[in-house]
Amino acid sequence: MSIEITSKILSSRVRQPQDEPPPADEDPLTRRIPSRPEGTLEAVSEKISYVGAEGRRKVYLLVSFMPVEGVLNGERVVIERPVEFFLPSGQLSSEHQWITATMRSLSLAARGGYVTQAVADLRKVAWDKGRVRCGMNRWGKPMFHDSEVAAIAWSIQQILYRRGFLDQDGLQVPVEELVARHARRLAGRPWHPPGPEEQAEAERAAEAGQGGPTVVGQCPECGGDLVMMDGCPTCYSGCGWSKCG
Repeated sequence: MSIEITSKILSSRVRQPQDEPPPADEDPLTRRIPSRPEGTLEAVSEKISYVGAEGRRKVYLLVSFMPVEGVLNGERVVIERPVEFFLPSGQLSSEHQWITATMRSLSLAARGGYVTQAVADLRKVAWDKGRVRCGMNRWGKPMFHDSEVAAIAWSIQQILYRRGFLDQDGLQVPVEELVARHARRLAGRPWHPPGPEEQAEAERAAEAGQGGPTVVGQCPECGGDLVMMDGCPTCYSGCGWSKCG
């Protein structure tokens, strides 16, 4: 296509890269990944141990991660996201097809950008065989869950927490922090969860800033104040009583 110039050319200028409009923002957390990419992915394999109606059980879980690009405030950024969950069949008494279906659905949720909500929903699954003990909370007390599925979902949250994708309560880490953590990983300084002393110091600072924790009742053992810790009313006076066991 040719254009005829009928008026006199007064000046000219070469278009510079900075004249281009910045790219539109694209949240790397919610960007959809059509399918698992070919080749090798970095993965975490973990043994999960819990105690339920059938005694102590151990299962192995595999979570794969990959870098995902996006645009934040006009700049291209990269974060790391989980994209695949795999629980080998034959480890649980449940039907193998349901185990496979759950892991496939969780993988689809991860690639669709809503894995945090999907894992949180799995923690709400209950059954009629009694509570399942799995893991310890930040105060060193046993965690009790409503089913094997809920226990495994909590374990998945802990894997994602140690990887830096979720916080300790299973909530999503902001994308800006994910960008910084991925950059640290590439620089050979991967993020690690804070130790017990660092956690205690952070909690004391938060309580001091808020005027102390909110009291939700009285301890039936010693009469001290109960406060919410990891979703459970727990004695703040130090006797160790907790409604969750």
